[in-house]
Amino acid sequence: MLSKTEKHLQIMGTQINYYFICKTKLWFFSHHIQMEQESDLVSMGKQLHQGTYQKEKRDYTIDNLISIDFIKKGDMLEVHEVKKSKKMEKAHEYQLLYYLYYLNVVKGVENVVGMINYPKMRKKITIKWDGTREAEIRELTEKVALLVDDDMPKPVKSPTCRKCSYYELCWV
Repeated sequence: MLSKTEKHLQIMGTQINYYFICKTKLWFFSHHIQMEQESDLVSMGKQLHQGTYQKEKRDYTIDNLISIDFIKKGDMLEVHEVKKSKKMEKAHEYQLLYYLYYLNVVKGVENVVGMINYPKMRKKITIKWDGTREAEIRELTEKVALLVDDDMPKPVKSPTCRKCSYYELCWV
């Protein structure tokens, strides 16, 4: 069993994403209460994922913690995430930053860069890892670990609630 100080090393990329979207959703997901299979939006996202970048070898999972949509190798290792829209851009950016942190700091992979692909918008955002945000990402993983270990946070109503797969658990 991991000590409290080591729990930040067992955080999943999805948990980082959910931390910025909704703390209650993060807590449910982290306690294996998963409602995404019921969501039409999640289903649409999976269809987008399956229908784009078909020439790339896809779906890399590392240590059952990070799930990378596809990777390109060249002078630098490019880690790509495919997202449906920019509505949750901050969550997307931090999820990818966490992937870069994990690959560089935990796994020792150097020369890595991240790309968030928005195929419906034909946009791509590049995020470089240079180590300057290492302390910030480590602190974020510790916050996620503490939140998950605590009691379920009270839901906070937001515009994203209506479309959330956990809506009924929080508000009905």
